[in-house]
Amino acid sequence: MTSAPLIAHIVYRFGIGGLENGIVNLVNRMPRERWRHVIIALTEVSHEFAERIERADVRYIELGKRPGHLVRDYPRLYRLFRQMQPAIVHTRNLAALEAAAPAWAAQVPVRIHGEHGWDANDPDGKRWRYRGVRRLYRPFVQRYVALSRHIADYLERGVGVGRERISQMYNGVDTTRFSPTESRAPIAGAPFGAADEWLVGWVGRMDPVKDALNLARAFVRARELSPAAAKRMRLVLVGDGPQRAALASLFEERRVSEHVWFAGERHDIAEVMRGLDCFVLPSRAEGVSNTILEAMASRLPIVATRVGGNAELLESGMTGLLVPPADSDALARAILTYFTERSTARRHARAARHVAETRFSLERMVADYTNLYANALAAAGIVVPAPVEALASTR
Repeated sequence: MTSAPLIAHIVYRFGIGGLENGIVNLVNRMPRERWRHVIIALTEVSHEFAERIERADVRYIELGKRPGHLVRDYPRLYRLFRQMQPAIVHTRNLAALEAAAPAWAAQVPVRIHGEHGWDANDPDGKRWRYRGVRRLYRPFVQRYVALSRHIADYLERGVGVGRERISQMYNGVDTTRFSPTESRAPIAGAPFGAADEWLVGWVGRMDPVKDALNLARAFVRARELSPAAAKRMRLVLVGDGPQRAALASLFEERRVSEHVWFAGERHDIAEVMRGLDCFVLPSRAEGVSNTILEAMASRLPIVATRVGGNAELLESGMTGLLVPPADSDALARAILTYFTERSTARRHARAARHVAETRFSLERMVADYTNLYANALAAAGIVVPAPVEALASTR
C-alpha cells in the first residue's frame, strides 16, 4: 500500500481566524489513511486553537518569524522541506506566499497557493506593491486556489495567472454544528437576552478592514431612527483587536454603552449565533466570509456590505440584505428592515439556511480540495492511496 502523501500547510499564524478554521475542518475530514498533514506557522501556533484538530499525528511547527521579509528564514524552511519531504506545500494568503520559493528550491513536487481575502493594508486589492509581490512569486506556484470569483478575476487580470492554473473553491460550513433553534437561545455570560430585547451580533477582528466602527455608528443611527429600536435593540460584539478602544469611546460618547456587550474572543461561536436575532458584517473588504456562512447555517437574517465575495454568498432581498461599504445610514436602515419586518427576516433566514446546506457544505469543500490535491499529485507522477471502500471492493 502506497504511503499517504504529506501536505504542509503554511500560514502566517495558526490561531483564531476564518482561514485557519478552514484548515482545521479540512484536516479533520480528509481521510486519514490517504493524507498526512503538518502545519507550519511563520510566527506562532496557538496551542489552544490547535486542540480543535482531532488527529494526534499532525505536527505543528512555529518559526517565530521577525518583522520583514521571509528571505532570512529561507534556509530553515529549505531544510524543513528537505527533511520532511512533503508531497504538497500549500501556502495561504500573501503573508505566506514567500514560502513557495524555498519549497521550489527543495523540489517539493506540488506547490499550491490559496488566496482567501485581502490584506488589511490593501482592502481593495489595488496596491501595486502587493500585485508586484504576487507576480514575483508566480513562477514558484503551480496552482492557485481562489475562494471567490472576485479573487479569481484579480489573480487572472491583476497578477497575470493563467485561468487554467486557478481553481475557484468556496469555503464550507459545518451545518450540523451551526444549526438553528426554534427560539433564541441564551448566550453564556451575556447581560442581554430578555424576551423583549432584539440582539444584533458581529464576530470578527476589530481592525479597520472589518470596520466594526461602521456597525457601531449604524447601531447608534438605528436607535435614532426608531424609538422602538432605542428601547429594544442590543449589540453583541465578539472578538478583539486594535479598534476596541475607539469603539468603546464612541459608545460612551453616544451614551449607549449599557446597550452594547463586548464579549471578547469566544470559542462557542455556534452557541453565540443561536443567541442572536440578526447578524451584521460591515467590512470594507472580504474574500469569502466564514462568519456569513456560519450565520446562514444558523438561520439568521444577515446584513452585509457589498464587497468581495459577499454577493456570491448572499442574494440581496432573497437570502440577506447587502448595502454599500462605509455607509452607516444604509446599514442602519437595513438592520431596521429586519427589526420591523419579522416575516421578511424569517423568510430570508430560511432561504439562507437552505443555500448553506445545498451549496456550502463541508462535504463539498473537502471533496473539492481532495480532488485538487489528488489531481495535482497525479500530474506529478505521485500515487495517492485508494479510499478504504475502494480497497474493500477489490477483495
